[in-house]
Amino acid sequence: MGCIRVDKITEYLCDPLQRCLKDDDPYVRKTAAICVAKLYDINAELVEDRGFLEALKDLISDNNPMVVANAVAALAEIQDSSVRPIFEITSHTLSKLLTALNECTEWGQVFILDSLSRYKAADAREAENIVERVTPRLQHANCAVVLSAVKIILLQMELITSTDVVRNLCKKMAPPLVTLLSAEPEIQYVALRNINLIVQKRPTILAHEIKVFFCKYNDPIYVKMEKLEIMIKLASDRNIDQVLLEFKEYATEVDVDFVRKAVRAIGRCAIKLERAAERCISVLLELIKIKVNYVVQEAIIVIKDIFRRYPNTYESIIATLCESLDTLDEPEAKASMIWIIGEYAERIDNADELLESFLETFPEEPALVQLQLLTATVKLFLKKPTEGPQQMIQAVLNNATVETDNPDLRDRAYIYWRLLSTDPEAAKDVVLAEKPVISDDSNQLDSSLLDELLANISTLSSVYHKPPESFVSRVKAAPRADDEEFADTAETGYSESPSQGVDGASPSSSVGTSSNVPVKQPAAGSPPAPAAMPDLLGDLMGMDNAIVPVDEPAATSGPPLPVLLPSTTGQGLQISAQLTRRDGQIYYDISFENGTQGVLDGFMIQFNKNTFGLAAGEALKVPPLQPGASARTLLQMVPFQNISPGAPNSLLQVAVKNNQQPVWYFNDKIPLHVFFVEDGKMERASFLEAWKSLPDDHEFTKEFPASVISSVDATVERLAAANVFFIAKRKNANMDVLYLSAKMPRGIPFLIEITAVVGVPGVKCAVKTPNKEMVPLFFEAMEALTK
Repeated sequence: MGCIRVDKITEYLCDPLQRCLKDDDPYVRKTAAICVAKLYDINAELVEDRGFLEALKDLISDNNPMVVANAVAALAEIQDSSVRPIFEITSHTLSKLLTALNECTEWGQVFILDSLSRYKAADAREAENIVERVTPRLQHANCAVVLSAVKIILLQMELITSTDVVRNLCKKMAPPLVTLLSAEPEIQYVALRNINLIVQKRPTILAHEIKVFFCKYNDPIYVKMEKLEIMIKLASDRNIDQVLLEFKEYATEVDVDFVRKAVRAIGRCAIKLERAAERCISVLLELIKIKVNYVVQEAIIVIKDIFRRYPNTYESIIATLCESLDTLDEPEAKASMIWIIGEYAERIDNADELLESFLETFPEEPALVQLQLLTATVKLFLKKPTEGPQQMIQAVLNNATVETDNPDLRDRAYIYWRLLSTDPEAAKDVVLAEKPVISDDSNQLDSSLLDELLANISTLSSVYHKPPESFVSRVKAAPRADDEEFADTAETGYSESPSQGVDGASPSSSVGTSSNVPVKQPAAGSPPAPAAMPDLLGDLMGMDNAIVPVDEPAATSGPPLPVLLPSTTGQGLQISAQLTRRDGQIYYDISFENGTQGVLDGFMIQFNKNTFGLAAGEALKVPPLQPGASARTLLQMVPFQNISPGAPNSLLQVAVKNNQQPVWYFNDKIPLHVFFVEDGKMERASFLEAWKSLPDDHEFTKEFPASVISSVDATVERLAAANVFFIAKRKNANMDVLYLSAKMPRGIPFLIEITAVVGVPGVKCAVKTPNKEMVPLFFEAMEALTK
């Protein structure tokens, strides 16, 4: 009965529930305890008025441990959804819970332990007593019980002052945590994520157990990555040799991502342990000599960080690094090597030649490499102001200011240029300034966040390493208002109840996409006309509106788009697109994929005359597409610019061309709901008045046999996202009847009635509108939205 989430059921539920809470059979009492939590979720006031909360608290003193566990679970659930204190553990309650702990089932123990973790002991003695009673749970076979026990012990250890007691507890916690790593990989992963937090707070617990974190050949990659992180945290001067041997072994494996992480781990150990840095560098140099490309590149990246951590200490290895210059092809590795050359230019005899080898491809390099090249060249010039570096700096500054369109690079180049031309000494002070030494990043979490995560051990929070409120939102539904008359039932024959959470739905939510892209706001009044531009393709398919040229790309993302031009038809070019609405503006969300062997550029687009006069309102922004690359962009559209005569239809004819291929033609459909405006919600009285005022021959009905409404609330939310707004709801036998409204530009309203049985295929849609011509397109849109 508690699962029947209907307010009217509750009055029939209260009397039997009161009896069941005092039933002789403990099985009945434990079930009734859970029912109180369910009832609280439906009607909190009723639970408090009828005294169910007090009855639930009395069950904590029950002689059956399972009843106690369920009462604790129910109270904890109620507390989570209440803003005032409901369930507070006192010293008297504490004793009862600790007694019940020994006799509960494993999940009962988890409920009790999780509740006990919220209790703050009065002093060190009480904390020691709690820990003593909880410690036997560390030997439990259930992993959840073990982790919950560890959580309580860690929290209570903060209050324990005796170092001997703390040391003994650390010793006791190590074996159960190690045992968790012999479980299946999924449990190992959860255990490792929790252990990662524990060793950041108390590394001594597992300081002697580092070998259990050595990776096995058949460990899944996600387990290996977590083990690596913990090994870095546990690495010390005492165990660094065996840790480096392991890392060196991992760096020869076949999984490239794992190899990179292992090489980076060696560098992180060098930064963490100053006395072991030389041994770490030796291992990195041995790995460089293997000549495996991605290992060499990762090694150079981490050596750059080591140089920053220990300046003027290990520069003797630069000659070895320079031998690998020709193999560098990854931006981060190139940038690291360039930084090393620039930073130590005065110690490298041929630094100018080395940098010059990179400058040959300067325009084609990624921004990361270009920025480092610019700075390194300036450093070289300031350290060796001879003719060669002088010519180089002029070439680089010219490239970075004239040839590039990257604002970061251009601005930095202008600043350097101004510095060098006005005050070279000031330039030295700026560019060659002493840099802050980088620090160990193995314990990345802030101490307050770490404490919060430790208080949530054995929950999702400790797996995500995020506080619960960042990914869990508890929204308690407002109680439903009493049914009120929607209209005179003698005349209309229906009534309604207001829906939950519909009015708050964002009217600007887009349909069919989830990305947030800044867009230009349309001016008030009529939509802006597209800028007049020459028709670059001639009169294609009788199109009158011009094609707009390529401009800077506007990045977008979202769910996959329908393929309109397959690569088999487009000689390797695939185009996917659909119309969408965002923030009151219509866009063409379009994606290009280059499956050809050459670069495609110069993309242009044009739309034929159509029922709604849709035309491009801005430039199509697609960058040159490399072979195998793809680009997705939003093209702003303006309606009612180039309207085709004849009966309304949803056909959108599109032409696309580029500099390398012929013109491609394809058809798309215009979904009517992209024209539904954000202010289409009507008041109930206005809806009823409009429904009565429209003649019967303006009412149309259609059935959608393939559509299924699995949830009324979810359907209402989906329709609200498409600017179809909920007005009212009523029941007709076993069917739900929804009343909604929508509006198109120029004030064309649609008054909608949807009838369906929840979970059963078949939806009936009726609409009244003054614009009969749009009804077929309206039904197409509604069928798509209710599927």
